Amino acid sequence: MADQKKILGEERRSFILQQLKDSSEPLTGSELAAKTKVSRQVIVGDITLLKAKNEPIIATSQGYIYLKTSSSTPTFERTIACKHSPADTEKELNLLVDHGVLVKDVKIEHSVYGDLTASVMVANRHEVKRFMENITSTKASLLSELTGGYHLHTISASSLEVLDQAEQALKKEGFIIE
Repeated sequence: MADQKKILGEERRSFILQQLKDSSEPLTGSELAAKTKVSRQVIVGDITLLKAKNEPIIATSQGYIYLKTSSSTPTFERTIACKHSPADTEKELNLLVDHGVLVKDVKIEHSVYGDLTASVMVANRHEVKRFMENITSTKASLLSELTGGYHLHTISASSLEVLDQAEQALKKEGFIIE
């Protein structure tokens, strides 16, 4: 791309889509803005338009991810109910990813807004560390802080056995609600 020329409209959205598809790491709005020579807010609008066209783009704390589907690897998913203090969040996430689990999201039931869901999308300790650094650096509250520590996670793995082992590890720590 030319360094001084911004990419316009549909061409920019096609470029963004290709960048996301080609990336193995999340891309931030700022990174995409720099590549296309537009503001981060323009990128947010472009992502919204791409999602409206049913592109499987997820916004995570690390950036945008294009969900690539692989028909060769079966994925098993479950929702788990957890409760712990904010101080135990990193421990909880590390326990899950150490067992080979992808933590897709966190959900709470808010007394005013109803069900609230936020993307987490962490699958290894490096991603957990970045997630926790983003929480700390932005001074953001964890969703579970709104519900006294109660929350749900959607987790996925390559087998039910992996999900069972991860859930057992959380039970052992007292993080699972039964």
